[in-house]
Amino acid sequence: MTRPAILIVDDEQGVQTSLQGILEDIGFEAQGVSSGEECLTLMGKREFDIVLLDIWLPGMDGLQVLEQVRRAHPLASVIMISGHASIETAVRATKLGAFDFVEKPLSLEKTLVVVKNALHQHQLEEENRLLREQIEQKYVMLGDSVPMQALRQQIAFAAPTNGRILIFGENGTGKELVAHLLHLHSQRRDFPFIEMNCAAIPEELIESELFGHIKGSFTGASEDKEGKFSQADGGTLFLDEVGDMSPKTQAKVLRVLEEQRFTPVGGSSPIKVDVRVIASTNKILEKEVELGNFREDLYYRLNVIPFQIPPLRERREDIPVLTRYFLDDFGQRYGRKPPTLTPKAMECLENYPWPGNVRELRNIMERFIIMYPHQRIDVFELPESILRRTVLADDEPAEDSTLQSAREKFERDYILQRLAEHKGNVARAAQSLGIERSHLYRKMKQLDIPYSGRENGDGE
Repeated sequence: MTRPAILIVDDEQGVQTSLQGILEDIGFEAQGVSSGEECLTLMGKREFDIVLLDIWLPGMDGLQVLEQVRRAHPLASVIMISGHASIETAVRATKLGAFDFVEKPLSLEKTLVVVKNALHQHQLEEENRLLREQIEQKYVMLGDSVPMQALRQQIAFAAPTNGRILIFGENGTGKELVAHLLHLHSQRRDFPFIEMNCAAIPEELIESELFGHIKGSFTGASEDKEGKFSQADGGTLFLDEVGDMSPKTQAKVLRVLEEQRFTPVGGSSPIKVDVRVIASTNKILEKEVELGNFREDLYYRLNVIPFQIPPLRERREDIPVLTRYFLDDFGQRYGRKPPTLTPKAMECLENYPWPGNVRELRNIMERFIIMYPHQRIDVFELPESILRRTVLADDEPAEDSTLQSAREKFERDYILQRLAEHKGNVARAAQSLGIERSHLYRKMKQLDIPYSGRENGDGE
């Protein structure tokens, strides 16, 4: 285990030596320098967890050094030490980011307490930083298509504000991902992100879920329960599929948005909250308003900043990047080497309309990692749902087609169907067609039918 590193910056050699010896005796790695310039040079070469920094130094004074250390090494905790500092100096040091202030002559006991407190704070900040990095890696938005570049820019503009956002998009496009990114890049990122799927909760329970309830307020309410609005206080509440909310609940949500206060089910005292609401829907809410299914006033309350998430079929150029990411990600999760797709197979993925959007692509890649033993995925290893909409597309012959072209189309479709049944195995497909394998090869070349490279179905 790496020992915590401490840098002592003091022009008194005796202070350096005594502090260094004591800190090393209790398990720290300690090093001393005599000036601010030496401190900055050394910190440019290696990282220190804590800096014990004297205010009165030759050359640069301690406050100047503190300012540069906090700018260049924000994760290092700085403890200021001085024999004759004024209150004004201490206040300025605190404003510049000093963790604490100790006076000379140093009390070793007090100094060690401050150092241990600073180390604990440093470790907490480091854990938070690593956790934030993990969260940001989890909620990564892939793709460099024009729609995705525009979406990233929109997130960058809207996230730092408190404006309510309504996210529109088909199922599986990533509405929840966008909501998470908006929260992570907002000023509320250190507060809770609470989500609720309005379509998944029974009508009789949705008010309790949103606003909480008091013990005994209805049958089954055996204890007090905190609602989603209370849980999200200071942070963000994501109402997924808000278009499925009942008119009664819509009215109560509208009141909370207007007043930022609510009363739990069965309660008598209102609770005040500070919550940013992000909502999403796969419905056309303007049409729902016209039909009387969604309140017009709530629609305008939620739709301050509209986001439209593009379906996957409108950003086909992102499919190769998404495919590789999902294969690598699931390969790592399941401890398996991810396969590669042939150009023809990737072409099929790019031509498929993806009714289930990114979620459908993700599920198919996970299935390949779990169920597929080979290291190469060709056309006929793709799911039948994709083959039917790409290579097996059953289009009617054009009106001006000749007998020859119609016959070739029938032959091509028929051979493709047999190849799909046998997962691209030419020998077995030829046998099922009742022709020689060499004859089938010629037909495939003549009709521009993809060849998987498999002969007996038992390997690459």
